[in-house]
Amino acid sequence: MTDQIGAREEGEHGPAVRSVWDRRIRALTAGLATIITLVAFEALAVVTVLPDVAADLDGLGLYGWATSAFFLGTTIGIVLAGAGADRDGPARPFAVGLLFFCAGLLLAAVAPTMGVLVVGRGLQGLGGGAIPAIAYTTIGRVYPAGLRPRVFAVLATAWVVPGLAGPALAGLIAAHTGWRWIFGGLLPLTVAAGAIPLRALRALPGQPGNGLVPIPIVPAVRISAGAGLVLAGLTNRSPLGLPLIAAGIACGLGPLRRLLPAGTLRLRPGVPAAVATRGLLTCAFFGADTFVPLSITAVRHASTTTAGLAVSSATLSWTAGSWTQARLAGRRPYREIIGTGLVLVALGTGGFTTVLLPASVPLAVPIASWGVAGMGMGMSYSTIVTLVLGETPPDRQGVASTAVALSDNLGTAFGAGVSGVVVAASQATTGAPDTGLAVAFGLTVGLGLFGALVAIRRLPPGHSPRSGDPPRP
Repeated sequence: MTDQIGAREEGEHGPAVRSVWDRRIRALTAGLATIITLVAFEALAVVTVLPDVAADLDGLGLYGWATSAFFLGTTIGIVLAGAGADRDGPARPFAVGLLFFCAGLLLAAVAPTMGVLVVGRGLQGLGGGAIPAIAYTTIGRVYPAGLRPRVFAVLATAWVVPGLAGPALAGLIAAHTGWRWIFGGLLPLTVAAGAIPLRALRALPGQPGNGLVPIPIVPAVRISAGAGLVLAGLTNRSPLGLPLIAAGIACGLGPLRRLLPAGTLRLRPGVPAAVATRGLLTCAFFGADTFVPLSITAVRHASTTTAGLAVSSATLSWTAGSWTQARLAGRRPYREIIGTGLVLVALGTGGFTTVLLPASVPLAVPIASWGVAGMGMGMSYSTIVTLVLGETPPDRQGVASTAVALSDNLGTAFGAGVSGVVVAASQATTGAPDTGLAVAFGLTVGLGLFGALVAIRRLPPGHSPRSGDPPRP
């Protein structure tokens, strides 16, 4: 790892890096893949057993919050970790993030109510937010531009084993020993997996000149609190709802605009539009994904294990989509790859909506359709990061990574939160979630199509470098 900082420059520390498994960076590649594998197991296991958790704790009204709380916590974590990586290097914020993640797992494992579980999920998010921020920053600083699509594909491949085994294993554990063992069992795995990349990350110092840059703790908390207040206002069907929404906007909008590239909220062409597109992408996908298992178990009355098949379908096709974008890098424009991916997300979600028509459509149809949405995510998700990192100077890549991850997590939180609002309202009004699910899926289809339009019209038309091209200074 001693030569990693200079690995991007031809001649500065020997020949340029041509492979993600080059001896100078193989330990880092393996470490990032290992921790992503753990994150994948956690994410897929939780989304699979969440219907069981909600039923056991009588918490369907907080179903969407179990996901939103995670990503609101992540909002704080990514801001702090991204700034910390630029200032002090990535090792310290990564280690602190692991501690919070473990604390959240422990609290969720012993949660007596759905509210306590939501708090535990928030702590998991606070710690988990360090992972994408550190990963993006490290990839931008260490890997040559032409290798970035490939390393993102490697990280997507880390989801394959969890995608195949995670949902089914989670379903079996929940059925035979209880869902609490899923959270508790991840604790020792987190400690073991986190130690692998931590050693490699210690070789990466902070960027010169950033030592006195303050960590934006207050803006991060204000953004997360503002998003939480808006979601609380949306879920509150009393007259108090509108003041909560107004308070959330007043609390979080100002700091959010300062931490995102100028013009992001106005979809200004270039990097700002790319950052905004990442939020539209995650809002569209996870606004539906959070409720995929619930749709299969509550509407089709299938088992949790069967619901896990849909999760696995999307996970595996996401990996296929990520390798597809790696192959297309250098051949097709960024905006074409990203736009195509967003269209596939919309089409896949529309196809999955057939899960609400149990009398006429076999369950295999919505499960396969959700795989199409996963393919679209794989094509778009990491391509946006590649675009942003390629347009950002090395000493600002922590800030750029923060902006991408911030948009990502806010999109996920609001996607899951708004969908949760309409599903809970449907449950309260009709006694069944069917109508709310239909509305939620319709909204996410519209978001996916709108995101595709933004990508085609507002993103740079340039091509990403081929992996064999010389690295840019």
